[in-house]
Amino acid sequence: MSIFRRDPRAPGRVTVQEAAARTGHGGAADSAVAVLLDVREPGEWRAGHAPGAVHLPLSELSGLSAGAGLPAAAHARPLVVICRSGNRSRRAAELLAARGADAVDVIGGMREWAAAGLPVVDGRGGNGTVA
Repeated sequence: MSIFRRDPRAPGRVTVQEAAARTGHGGAADSAVAVLLDVREPGEWRAGHAPGAVHLPLSELSGLSAGAGLPAAAHARPLVVICRSGNRSRRAAELLAARGADAVDVIGGMREWAAAGLPVVDGRGGNGTVA
């Protein structure tokens, strides 16, 4: 048993496979319950993101007041937050959870997403890369 206890109010963490399943990227698009919220900066987003993801950079999210500014597609839905490696998404999920959102972050971020063979598209809908 670990002496370190996770704060029960802290957002959870999920693998890319679980993130894909929760957001409908796991093969059954009609199974999407959660929104994949990408918190990377615009250049990273344009280079490559998951199809259907919603974009809101952490730099913008940090400046929003509670309950304001989330994209319409993300309102009142569970959020699976992703960035490049998992650091920014962890901070974003904590901010969102503190504001009452149901949010988890993706371990390993878009790097793990792409490595798992999950789809990545660029700003024009072509094959994307993780920047």
